[in-house]
Amino acid sequence: MNRFQVKKVAVLGAGVMGAQIAAHLVNVKVPVVLFDLPAKEGPKNGIVTRAVDGLKKLKPSPLGVASDASLIGQANYEDNLELLRGCDLIIEAIAERMDWKLDLYKKIAPFVADHAIVASNTSGLSITKLSEGLPEAVKPRFCGIHFFNPPRYMTLVELINTPTTEPVILDQLEAFVTSGLGKGVVRAKDTPNFVANRIGIAGMLATMKEVENFGLTFDVVDDLTGKRLGRASSGTFRTADVVGLDTMAHVIKTLQDNLSLKTDPFYESFGTPPVLKALIEAGHLGQKAKAGFFKKVGRDILRYDGESGEYVPAGAKADEVYGRMLKRPAAERLRLLRGAEGPQGQFLWAILRNGFHYAAVHLADIADTARDVDQAMRWGFGMKQGPFELWQEAGWLDVAKMVQEDIDAGKALCKAPLPDWVFKGPVAEAGGVHTEQGSWNPSKNAFDPRRDLPVCQRQHFPELLLGEAGPKFQMAGTTIEESDSIRVWTLDNEVLIASIKTKMHAISPEVCEGLMTAIELAEKEYQGLVIWSGDEPFSAGADLQAMLPAFMAVGVAAIEDAEGFMQQTMLRLRYASVPVVSAVRGLALGGGCELAVYSARRVVHMESYIGLVEVGVGLVPGAGGLTYIARRAAENAETSTGKDLLPFLTEGFTAAAMAKVGTSAIESRQLGYVLHSDLIVPHKDELLFVALSEAKAMFASGYRAPHQRLFPVAGRDGKATILGSLVNMRDGGFISEHDFHIASLIANVVTGGDVDPGTLVNEEYLMTLERQAFCSLIVHPKTQERILGMLNTGKPVRN
Repeated sequence: MNRFQVKKVAVLGAGVMGAQIAAHLVNVKVPVVLFDLPAKEGPKNGIVTRAVDGLKKLKPSPLGVASDASLIGQANYEDNLELLRGCDLIIEAIAERMDWKLDLYKKIAPFVADHAIVASNTSGLSITKLSEGLPEAVKPRFCGIHFFNPPRYMTLVELINTPTTEPVILDQLEAFVTSGLGKGVVRAKDTPNFVANRIGIAGMLATMKEVENFGLTFDVVDDLTGKRLGRASSGTFRTADVVGLDTMAHVIKTLQDNLSLKTDPFYESFGTPPVLKALIEAGHLGQKAKAGFFKKVGRDILRYDGESGEYVPAGAKADEVYGRMLKRPAAERLRLLRGAEGPQGQFLWAILRNGFHYAAVHLADIADTARDVDQAMRWGFGMKQGPFELWQEAGWLDVAKMVQEDIDAGKALCKAPLPDWVFKGPVAEAGGVHTEQGSWNPSKNAFDPRRDLPVCQRQHFPELLLGEAGPKFQMAGTTIEESDSIRVWTLDNEVLIASIKTKMHAISPEVCEGLMTAIELAEKEYQGLVIWSGDEPFSAGADLQAMLPAFMAVGVAAIEDAEGFMQQTMLRLRYASVPVVSAVRGLALGGGCELAVYSARRVVHMESYIGLVEVGVGLVPGAGGLTYIARRAAENAETSTGKDLLPFLTEGFTAAAMAKVGTSAIESRQLGYVLHSDLIVPHKDELLFVALSEAKAMFASGYRAPHQRLFPVAGRDGKATILGSLVNMRDGGFISEHDFHIASLIANVVTGGDVDPGTLVNEEYLMTLERQAFCSLIVHPKTQERILGMLNTGKPVRN
């Protein structure tokens, strides 16, 4: 694939967004230099230094591991502009002031390389007006790039061209942002607030207006407009707090300053809500100021009361009758809400109606297709469905008639009718805007297919919208073997794919049988096996519930047999004669972690969470996780001149005993669950492509499974040292007696038990110790309390 090569990036502006964009570039191994003004006092790069130091303290962390902050280069505009000559991409991310940005462009213009792309990260300023401050030679390589906050976690990046931007520049940048940064790209027109913020902020303003109309409290509204409505769990007002109320006010002002009743019939709804104005004037700017619509005091959550201007106890929930309504099929759900008598139901219909109305009226102005709007709302505002998707699912013409009736009755935010294309022509005939031919483009009066860029070929199963045509992994390719628990299939007749089908992709005995079969088939006729289950999680662990019937009927012997079979499955993966590649995305916990570490290679999505967490339910890893820790310690010790195994064992023991989970693929590498030979993939939809390519490359290079070797263990001396530390923790009250017991069992396995230091053992020996420890705990009353507590509440029990 011919891809724009980005060897180095400059980020101009070390504010909240600039610093976090730089952090994410470091996460994906792109060298970056962060610029800002020279400090008036102290070292010239002091502003940047403080920003970089601040990255280590932010939650959620913008860095995969905090220590990588040191990889961000630091510079200032006075001394270091020459560094720009070596940058392939320059991202300007200073404050949202047109005059400041134009002044900076004049300063940097002489130092921009002839091939470099220059992009402004702005949430709403006109990209065309910004381009006017650039030399003619740079204009073709200039565009807008709008990251959503926080850049590491938010999928959406909007790209905005100008009349002078060369089309190839956006194609090149989209390829880098997609594959290199792992983002979902939407191309927006150069209109105020672009796509996501235009629709999203208008929706939040409309929501605030309807909250006043129906007299609801912020906590009830957030309960209604969060997960129940298929949106971000933070709802409306908590989301505003996270974004920052001053930031929200700025985006609102962009709408106020750049639109009018002539250009936007909803303009009268864009006034700054009185409650938002009051909070900002009081300095309550949201999460960063520790107070906004909500405020946390100790463990209590308070909400702002607009009438008194005080914070009062929060926690009120929506009436459950509307919770039940929201679980109904889309068509029935909307009809019920429209006909609801209570204010909560009427409120929900009002905000959905307003969203449909606004999106339809403005589609032609702000985006090329309805796809762009729905993807922007999915990726930028955490919606499960964009407004057009929900509308289409509920019955296109039926919903359109209900919306238009409300407009005619004066119940909507404005009198602008729905566009003609809603009621007649191709959209009405197709029953919606997303079809097998493409998504509706009102400017062309046609359905536009997706862009066919080379980067798109890396996504075998891209995220589809309702109504779109495209392959679905559940039915794709050729099925070789299938059961209720696992599907073994192939896309190309070269590499097999094993897709686990159980809930949370839990590993049951049936899954193990399927994996055993997959390995046998792969060894006979294929180049390798990829374990990939299509969506998150990779695997949440062993299926304890599937083992319970056998446990109740036969006793602990049934558990020992099941654990033994899982262990044999892991060894079969490790010593298969063809490469087994685990394509990890999301959670890989317990047995899921073991499945990954026993594979020949791991291809891991950046936002994956990997760890051995069995301690949380009073157990120890039982499918080879502790054996893996002991073996890896021995392998790492081989590279050392010292003979003491304990230093190489400590990290692995601690991770298992404390149920540590790597909160990124990078952090999981530090814990030893991802190796430096493994691949970290930024984009979730490229995971399968990379895993298949890796399996083929390993096979082509003459892959051979590792030898089954004996390896040394730390023995009773290492065990005694660990136990000494555990005694101190127990006696100091840091861990309970049962925690001490579990950790002691872990120590016994990873050190090899009661043997001399340096004793050579094999994996089967350690797995026997592991299995015995697991089975001794499964019958322990305190462990059973923990298991039942987790099954009932989803939270760990400390006993």
